[in-house]
Amino acid sequence: MRPLAALFLLLAVQGAAWAGDLVLKDTAGKEHSLASQQGRFVVVNFWATWCPPCLDEIPELIRFHDTHADKDAVVWGISFEKVDPARLASFIDEQMISYPVMPMAPARRGPFGPITGLPTTVVVAPDGSVARTHVGGITHDTLERYMREWCATPKGKESEACR
Repeated sequence: MRPLAALFLLLAVQGAAWAGDLVLKDTAGKEHSLASQQGRFVVVNFWATWCPPCLDEIPELIRFHDTHADKDAVVWGISFEKVDPARLASFIDEQMISYPVMPMAPARRGPFGPITGLPTTVVVAPDGSVARTHVGGITHDTLERYMREWCATPKGKESEACR
């Protein structure tokens, strides 16, 4: 294969991870695009206001987001339920959630594949690939470990977010 053709193929494959961009609006109407976060980890947390393990992990997600948001990672909360927008906005305020929360109608299949239970957390790596999917409650320390594990891979060693 010619060097130029190889480079084009490499760029096409790398870009493909972000091709299915996820774009959602938060409770304030602000649009959030997964592709705009390229180069950072995005922790996408599917949860519901009625789910006790989801509520237990909110302080952990806030801590993680507040620790990383200005550097290498952000948290997105996806309210995966049918809920009144005003009620959801009030809940977010009551819980003092610092990361964006976007409502999404529940479905058997989410944007990253089947959602088999709540909470489900998908860690999107800086290159747009899914680094990890975690079903059940998650902690700040577990998210830190998932980032370190991805950063130890060949792709991770090349990523700015891992430096």
